[in-house]
Amino acid sequence: MSFPALVEPVDTLTPTERARTARHASLAELGDVGQRRLAAAHIAVIGAGGLGSPVILALAAAGVGTLTVIDDDVVELSNLQRQVIHRLDDVGAAKTDSAARAAAQLSPETRVVTVRDRLTADNAVDLLREAHLVIDGSDVFSTREAVAAAVEELGIPLVWGAIQSFDAQVTVFWSDPPAGHAPVRLSDLYPVGSADDAPTCAAVGVLGALCIQVGGLMAIEAIKLVAGIGRPLLGRVLVIDSLGGRQSEVPLRGTAAAAPSPAVETDAAPRPRWMPLDEADAAVAAGIRVVDVREPHETAAGMIPGSAALPLADVLADPAAAGPGPVLVVCAVGARADRAAAAMLAHGIDAVVLAGGMRAWEARAAADGAAVPA
Repeated sequence: MSFPALVEPVDTLTPTERARTARHASLAELGDVGQRRLAAAHIAVIGAGGLGSPVILALAAAGVGTLTVIDDDVVELSNLQRQVIHRLDDVGAAKTDSAARAAAQLSPETRVVTVRDRLTADNAVDLLREAHLVIDGSDVFSTREAVAAAVEELGIPLVWGAIQSFDAQVTVFWSDPPAGHAPVRLSDLYPVGSADDAPTCAAVGVLGALCIQVGGLMAIEAIKLVAGIGRPLLGRVLVIDSLGGRQSEVPLRGTAAAAPSPAVETDAAPRPRWMPLDEADAAVAAGIRVVDVREPHETAAGMIPGSAALPLADVLADPAAAGPGPVLVVCAVGARADRAAAAMLAHGIDAVVLAGGMRAWEARAAADGAAVPA
């Protein structure tokens, strides 16, 4: 189900722009009116890196009227493997400069506003206030949380993507969607405080070509929202496993919208219990099933003896795959395990979360002088 278009169309396109975007005009769902909506749109892109690069290229080529590009970094040689908007000659220069140049060479009609500054909780609302929607291509979770808080305050949609190694996620968050649609926020996917739950790209690597795919998907979501066509990913997370050649879809419900009034008694879904490390020792010794919901590149570095690897996306798609309870669910520090355990509980599987996750387990093993078995 498509949403109402975000913006009113401009009156007309220039002859050059009409000729350049002629293949859009041939799309029955988009057509001339949709193209004129794109020309009227103002989209803010956070980051001109691995995700921001293909997003900026795609949206400029699509004829978006105004792009605000926010990035405080300079181009480094190691960026060029995935940040396709930059060139060798740009090394050492501001990423916003090469992004603006490339966009102008694709679409002279597109106005590019460059902000060479780091987006923070203090300046995010002011930087994003004029945008119709925001695309977050940042790679620092504190920045992602600041962006999410700002768009929630402004009530505008956020197109969101994340990549680690060979895996990716794409979705749409919106705190104030059109009538008939439930709000979904970043905190519904990653609870507040889970910023340290994911390793950095520098630590685990990232497939450059996957950035192009994910950036293209994020640009498509933005185009659909601006033009009011198609079915946006609000309430759904697209999960990509590039090594396995698989794409799957995981439903995502907005917990804040579904939260009952404290004065009303409800049969709210039970929340998982977080089991302390000492108690977990006894449970493991007694034979509790242990399910590790981290990604394969993480479990390859070591797991709790006897545990089974089942990535979070697979659990959310089919909680029964975890097997019968009771189950001790493990991730890096607990946030992903909490989501997995909640899904299991909703399907009648008794599940608890290892408090502190593998980091706590490994820290104790290191203190005891023992290695974590692979």
